[in-house]
Amino acid sequence: MLLFSVLLFCGPALAHEAIRDTGTDPAVVIDRHIQHYVVEPSGAYLLTVDAAKTIVEQRAVQEHGQYYISYNKTLDDVVAIDAYTLKPDGRRVPLRPDQIKDQQEAASSDAPMFQDTRLKIVVFPEVAAGDQLVVRYTVRRNTPLFPGHFEDLSSSPFYLNKNFVLVYDMPASMPLHADAVGFVPVPLSPRDVVPAGHRRYQWRYAGGGNQRLEADAVSYLDYGKRLAVSTFTDYAAFARAFRANTAPGTGSATASSPAIATLARQLTAGLPDARARALALSDWVRRNIRYVGVYIGPGGVVAHPAATVLDNRYGDCKDHAALLEAMLAAVGIGSTGALVNSGNAYQLPDTPTLGVFNHMITYVPSLDLYLDPTAESTMAGYLPAGILGKPALLLASGGFAMTPILQPARSRTTTWFDIGRDGRSRFKVSKTASGASAEPWRKTVRETRLAERDQFVRRMLQGLGQKGQGVFDAGKVDSPGKDGSDEYSLSLSGSSEHFLDLPGPSALATTYDVWGGLGEAVFTLGQEKERYQAFVCPAIDAEDETGFRLPKGVRVLALPKPTSLMNGGIHYQSSYARQGSAIVVKRRFTFRHGRATCTPDDYRAMQPALERIMRDLRSQVVVSGR
Repeated sequence: MLLFSVLLFCGPALAHEAIRDTGTDPAVVIDRHIQHYVVEPSGAYLLTVDAAKTIVEQRAVQEHGQYYISYNKTLDDVVAIDAYTLKPDGRRVPLRPDQIKDQQEAASSDAPMFQDTRLKIVVFPEVAAGDQLVVRYTVRRNTPLFPGHFEDLSSSPFYLNKNFVLVYDMPASMPLHADAVGFVPVPLSPRDVVPAGHRRYQWRYAGGGNQRLEADAVSYLDYGKRLAVSTFTDYAAFARAFRANTAPGTGSATASSPAIATLARQLTAGLPDARARALALSDWVRRNIRYVGVYIGPGGVVAHPAATVLDNRYGDCKDHAALLEAMLAAVGIGSTGALVNSGNAYQLPDTPTLGVFNHMITYVPSLDLYLDPTAESTMAGYLPAGILGKPALLLASGGFAMTPILQPARSRTTTWFDIGRDGRSRFKVSKTASGASAEPWRKTVRETRLAERDQFVRRMLQGLGQKGQGVFDAGKVDSPGKDGSDEYSLSLSGSSEHFLDLPGPSALATTYDVWGGLGEAVFTLGQEKERYQAFVCPAIDAEDETGFRLPKGVRVLALPKPTSLMNGGIHYQSSYARQGSAIVVKRRFTFRHGRATCTPDDYRAMQPALERIMRDLRSQVVVSGR
């Protein structure tokens, strides 16, 4: 079963037909998964899981030959584990004590992390195709994340589920609210024994086929089968509980201090207005406070005091937001923490749950300004693409706002080839990224170590040679640009062997897509033949110019025809021209949509335009030389 972490850690026309079962993996069958919570009035609980699955195909042995039990060593006790391998002939192979391993959960590869989330790894013995793997275990949560409350979010993996049941025994004084999609209520039977003073809520997974997860599709939780349960009556109550979750004895995490106030005033001295001051403070936090996740005990939902974050110069997203809120308050700017999803989830369950929220940013109501002080490669005034168009739960008010759908971001690429009579070419590429894309490019190039520079150049140049040809030297990279500028330019040069086959007639491709260029944007948008799921469709503004200086004696036999089209939010233009002995190809592609996501109907409507653009991108210039 896919359980969602409760820690706030800070991607041809469509036919009208029934949804096909193209996503269910036949390698494993879930025979049963019974998950049973007995919750106490404090929010603490006892969780018992009884699970059994059959390995149908040998390829599943590697992935499914072990079972992972996640727990928090400060908040939880793993009370009991019983597991065995059941052979097709009925023979049981019991688990030895040394086949239960305990290890710390892997930290993020992108940032240091201190946490006490651990894994009990059950390594089943003698596993082969045809075996059934059985595990029963009990975990006691001694300290709830939100005192007096309980919440949970569940879904199912894409296997055949024969008996998937979720049971919650709740104190009568704690009604459980639910948002169930693809889960059906299960009435009590005469055999059910409910603890005294409790009320039982239970659901069964409805089963059925699963769609293949399509490229850039929204989160499965946006449209798939899920069960969200919570004792919170609404998101405002959830926000109050989150805001009240401060470290014992520290008061408000966003409280200022003399050091914070002094620094904030120094950083904003002489700046003309509140927006400039807010941007300066956010940029200082993202550049000077390291991201380090500290998830000890309830640390996933409890921010450290702002003064401590400043002293340590590190913290997670909640800590960055707390410090920025304190610094803004010190210069008279009110703000609030805002919980969002930084992945591909664009909707929230009707029932409040932490499961979809995995990031905190800062919102300044007076400026209608969102700031992400954790985003090291996104300058203040812009947001990382994954946060655009998302519902944001404002902690100060408990209300909702929506992050911006659009923000300026433009890519311009100019590529020129000087072609010799031997077919070899020298090339130069100039790329300019502006708006939201400038800082990510600047950071990527700056942090590419010298030992990796050749590899980086080759990645940049992967589209700069004809198919099966093109041998590149290391090239030369020039990467000027300063932090704080919303425009960044990169120039690169090198050579390519066998670029043009001479003598005789030959064809020049007109699209040599440098990493992050126009062609990549078009092909990414149109990468699925058909779609059944909503998908992320970010705004695009890309412009390419490609030039070829031909050697003497080479004649141009044919140029592609120019293309110009407008279709809904798509606007595309291309031109092909001779300028003396040179050929110049110019293209501009923009895409704007009223939302951050598109529907399958939207995709069907844009398909003709995308197919026409792709044909143009594959066009060739025909030349001939002696």
